[in-house]
Amino acid sequence: MSWNICVVGAGKIGQMIAALLKTSAHYSVTVADHDLAALSAFKKRGISTRQIDARDSEDLERGLAGFDAVISAAPFFLTPAIANAAKAAGAHYFDLTEDVAATNAVRELAQNSETAFMPQCGLAPGFVGIAGAALAAEFDDIDSLHMRVGALPLYPTNALKYNLTWSTDGLINEYCNPCDAIVNGERVKTAPLEDYELIGHDGVEYECFNTSGGLGTLPETLDGKVRAVSYRSIRYPGHRDILRLLLNDLGLGQRRDLLKEIFETALPRTDQDVVLVYCTAKGIVDGTLREKSLINKSFARTIDGQVWSAIQITTAAGVLGVVDLMRTGVLPSRGFVRQEQVKLADFLNTEFGQLYRAGDVTEQNKAA
Repeated sequence: MSWNICVVGAGKIGQMIAALLKTSAHYSVTVADHDLAALSAFKKRGISTRQIDARDSEDLERGLAGFDAVISAAPFFLTPAIANAAKAAGAHYFDLTEDVAATNAVRELAQNSETAFMPQCGLAPGFVGIAGAALAAEFDDIDSLHMRVGALPLYPTNALKYNLTWSTDGLINEYCNPCDAIVNGERVKTAPLEDYELIGHDGVEYECFNTSGGLGTLPETLDGKVRAVSYRSIRYPGHRDILRLLLNDLGLGQRRDLLKEIFETALPRTDQDVVLVYCTAKGIVDGTLREKSLINKSFARTIDGQVWSAIQITTAAGVLGVVDLMRTGVLPSRGFVRQEQVKLADFLNTEFGQLYRAGDVTEQNKAA
């Protein structure tokens, strides 16, 4: 069975999603946005477009009618409106948001719905939740699960050692909003930029610290089953200290519009990036205390004759892998669906999840 999909949002991730869907025999795709200039690039590549103003509920509902599924690649603050219009249109709904309030709004819409609502489907939240749940399931008694994700420039040149690779609004949310975690068996909110650690991989040293939104619903799913769960962003050493200066000492955490303007003015974008997923769990296996890690490292690559960044590939593959599982009946087709309901092996075997295999999903095990 083929699906007709509408991708709302003509930005960098929307471009990647549409390009992947266009190469598949199982999907037809239309990209919707209010910006005609942005849509013109899709027309040149033979992708159908539709001008829709996502801030106009009636226009949005009319524009989404007739689609089997809607994927929101729009800014997080448009999430509730797009999800509501998808429900009215009778379409399955997927998005990439890391925003907790937006996800809660989607969850409310999913109650008693005849279609499925699956938010937080990108990289983090998204793939990292699938990977983390798979890692936790390998233990007879899980003690701790720590997930770390970074989208980084391959060739850092500035003091932050960072380039913009995705949504600036989403990045600032991660740095400023409270973080979900499980600490000493209790679900809590922790402060962003805290719980600092250093890790190494392939001879490169990285720093990690708390950021918001990456865990999705995993703390709720693991509540009462684990002592500790955390999500941390991966950066090159020195990044966190500069952020604390900007956000706390200079007060830009309370002036997010100004912080966004500074980031977008001073930090160039790059397609020469790397995405690192580094999950570690500890617990009991066959009576022995063991630690296991799952690591995935993805780079920019050429797909269908065009170079795409690692963050575009991993984010788009994250949502399209679960879309494919729902289309084929592996996932529930109504109500609220969590990332941790997806089996990692099923995801990696989809036509889109296989893009993560190019990043070499590896497991490391050791006795603690």
